[in-house]
Amino acid sequence: EYTPKERLSRALRGQPVDRMPAISVTQTGTVEQMEAVGAFWPEANEDAQKMAALAEAGHTVVGFEAVRVPFDITAEAEFFGCKIKPGTREQQPSVVGHVVKDTADIEKLKGYDLNKGRINVVCDAIKILTDKYGKQLPIMGSMIGPFSLAQHMNGDDWFMTIFTDEAFGLALMEFTTDFNIAYAKRMVENGADTMVIIDPTASAQLIGAEFYEKFVVPSHKKIVDAMRELNVATVLHICGDTTNGLALMESSGVDAISVDQNVDVATAVSKVDKAVIVGNLDPVNVLWNQTPEVVKEA
Repeated sequence: EYTPKERLSRALRGQPVDRMPAISVTQTGTVEQMEAVGAFWPEANEDAQKMAALAEAGHTVVGFEAVRVPFDITAEAEFFGCKIKPGTREQQPSVVGHVVKDTADIEKLKGYDLNKGRINVVCDAIKILTDKYGKQLPIMGSMIGPFSLAQHMNGDDWFMTIFTDEAFGLALMEFTTDFNIAYAKRMVENGADTMVIIDPTASAQLIGAEFYEKFVVPSHKKIVDAMRELNVATVLHICGDTTNGLALMESSGVDAISVDQNVDVATAVSKVDKAVIVGNLDPVNVLWNQTPEVVKEA
C-alpha cells in the first residue's frame, strides 16, 4: 500500500502500516557489499561518492528499504580536532586524542564551519542519495549524540567530570547539543527525512538515572524538538542492555528507540508508552553465523 518512504515514516510515528519496514538504523556497511559495488572503507568514510555507493548497496545488494549514512561515529570529533586512529577495510576509525579540558577550550571551538571536514562529506553523500532515491526510499542521516561527543572531546575524564564539575559538564553538553542540531538541520536540508542519534556512552546503566536525566534528556529533547519542527522522525540508539532505562530514553520525546541484542523486544515494548521499538537482532550470532532459516525465524 505504501512506498518504503511512506511506510517507514508511518511506522516510526506509530501509524498503521501494511507491514513492518525492513531497515537498519545502525550502520549497514559490510565487506561483501564493498566488494559488490567497489566502494571500500576507509575511502568510503571520506569520499561522498563512495560513501553514497556503499550506502546504496544496503538497498541494492542486501535489500534494505532505506539508505543510511555514515558508517562510523568519529567524524564529529574529528571535525573539532580530536585525533583519530584511521580505520581499515574491516574496522571503523576510533577517537584516540581529545581537545577539551575546560570552558576556555570550548570557547576556542565556537564559530565552526559546517561546510568543512567529513561531516560535509556526509551531507554531500545524503544529497547524492536523495537525488537518486529520495522520492521512494527513506534517507536516513545519523550522528553521534551529544553526550558521547562530549566524551570524545573530553576523554575518559568525562565520566568523572559530570560528577565533580557540573557547570563545565553542562557547558560542554550545551555546545555539543547546539552542534548536533545544526548538523542535523544541514543533513535535512540535503534530503535526510529520518535522523538517528547514536549515543553509546549515554547510558543510564553507565551513569545512573539521576545524571542521565540531568545531562542527557534535555539535550536529546532539544534535538528531537528541532527535528519535529522539520517533520523529521528521530530514532535513538544506545548500546548495551538499556531495558531499565527505556522510559528515561523515551522522556526526550524520540519517535523510536533502537535496542541491541541484549534487550528483549517484548519487555522493551512494555517499558515505553509511545516510542516505537526498533532492532534487537544479533548481527553476529544470528545474522552472520546462522543459516537463512534461523535468520528468518529470528
